[in-house]
Amino acid sequence: MQRLDGGPDEPRTLDEDRLRALYAYPDELTEPWIRINFVSSLDGAVSVEGRSGALGSPADKKVFGLLRELADVILVGAGTVRAENYGGARTSDALRARREQAGLTPIPPVAVVTASCDLTPELRLFTDTDIPPVVFTTARAPEAARRAVQEAGADLRVISEDDIDGRTLRAALAGAGWTRVLCEGGPRLFGRMIDDGIVDDLCLTWAPVLTAGGAGRIATSPAPVLTPLRRAHLICDDDGTLLTRWVRPDALEGESDGR
Repeated sequence: MQRLDGGPDEPRTLDEDRLRALYAYPDELTEPWIRINFVSSLDGAVSVEGRSGALGSPADKKVFGLLRELADVILVGAGTVRAENYGGARTSDALRARREQAGLTPIPPVAVVTASCDLTPELRLFTDTDIPPVVFTTARAPEAARRAVQEAGADLRVISEDDIDGRTLRAALAGAGWTRVLCEGGPRLFGRMIDDGIVDDLCLTWAPVLTAGGAGRIATSPAPVLTPLRRAHLICDDDGTLLTRWVRPDALEGESDGR
């Protein structure tokens, strides 16, 4: 992979350490830093036949794994969990060692946001994981649904009476002690987070394909909000995959040249 931006004296070819530095979270965080990761086709589709995996490439999958390695928690909406049949995060001895050396837990938990608690016990979220998933839900979710999720092994946390807005979600993440947050979708959850002003960082991969169909837009919201971001870096792989990172302008102030 080659970095397309940066200073004239910076190396263009990215080794593992350089790539990790580009995606590092800010140091000494005291509040959740919420990073979003999406992949899109060149004509704007975020999934093909309901899944984003068809848009992936070796470079995208490499960065996908790296972002998970750097995170305290993997945040995802219930719709994406159902569509993608999410399981727990994968790990290896080397990955566990790197995370523990960085002061992280050996495996990042998956935390699901669902106001209705509509998650069936047969999902891989519950059956294919090394650690229990966390489910953020509301008091209005049916008691039977909440009980089923708990019996399936989830760490159920009721964080709101009726609705989960950005402020409530951010407070729940902070209460759990998670400052390095990686959100993997979906569009509705991302849209709500944009509306509520809690997005710090967007990692967007452009897959070098056209779909002429599929689901579009990485974020959806009934009330669009203009949220300016500044480029943090641009990376291109040999196959034409373009990997980008965008950060809130005020968050970039004072950051080192390596990020």
